[in-house]
Amino acid sequence: MALEFSQDMARIFAQTALGHVAREYPNAPAHVLGCDADAETPRSLHPAFFGSFDWHSCVHGWWSLLTLRRLFPDIAEAEAIAALADQTFTQKKLAAELAYFQRPEARGFERPYGWAWLLYLHQEAEQHGGKDWAAALEPLARHIASAFTDYLRILTYPITVGTHANSAFALVLARQWAEDRDPVLLATIDEWSLAAFGERRDYRGWEPGGDEFLSPVLMAAMLMSRVMPASVYAGWVEELILDNGWVSRECVPVSVSDRTDGKIAHLDGLNLSRAWCLSAIAKMLPAHCAHDLLKNRAEQHFGAAISHVQGDYMGEHWLQSFALLALLEQD
Repeated sequence: MALEFSQDMARIFAQTALGHVAREYPNAPAHVLGCDADAETPRSLHPAFFGSFDWHSCVHGWWSLLTLRRLFPDIAEAEAIAALADQTFTQKKLAAELAYFQRPEARGFERPYGWAWLLYLHQEAEQHGGKDWAAALEPLARHIASAFTDYLRILTYPITVGTHANSAFALVLARQWAEDRDPVLLATIDEWSLAAFGERRDYRGWEPGGDEFLSPVLMAAMLMSRVMPASVYAGWVEELILDNGWVSRECVPVSVSDRTDGKIAHLDGLNLSRAWCLSAIAKMLPAHCAHDLLKNRAEQHFGAAISHVQGDYMGEHWLQSFALLALLEQD
């Protein structure tokens, strides 16, 4: 990608995330009450992940912070990240998070989006030697991994919306966690993904939707790039989005009319997540005639959104994570 992932950019991302992972309000808890006693504040319900407007954004805000600390250990913010992580990733706080997930009313809480981000956070925490963060996160990660396996066994059809329920997005992250940690989940993801998407052809969906931050077809294509052998994948993705001209004709950066509106602000995330997916697909097709088109489209989408990672809180509480995903996928 044309834009360099510089230390200055890393500091901006870190400052932004540090400003919201411990900010309790405003807050949009997806909380199912079982009785009057369940009416509690975000910090009481989620002592580790109460910030960033909602639970999942707090989790992937933390993924961003730990990733930045690992990649740029000399930035001034690295010490603040570690200090706040020491306060946050304690056995007591994460035991409370696990207990919340074990409530009967929480069966569908953050499924599958927040689940996937928690696994991704755990994977990142394991790369920080000398810290107990991963050990504290592991019981919750293992609980979620087991729930993922059970969920895929009852999920008859893929969910192909461009928002949090999207199946393919969650499985891209969950599969990466499972590769070295959970062979049962890994096999379940691969089997389910092939059944869900392996026969898809000639995409003609209507996107973008007005509040999407994910491309349904590009997320499926990215997932299958992980699941299918390279020799099979090339032909499959050609028939899905290349031969019919979808990428060249319709996959162009989207505009955002009002960044103070939380739903419309999702479209900045769509530009960033498309950049992530397009870069990943291009990597799988290094000698393909569409490689340069895919890379150019990735750069265009990234360029359309990167200046909006900071700004209104409706985007600021989450966009740096998607910018980071896109940057990490570049060649």
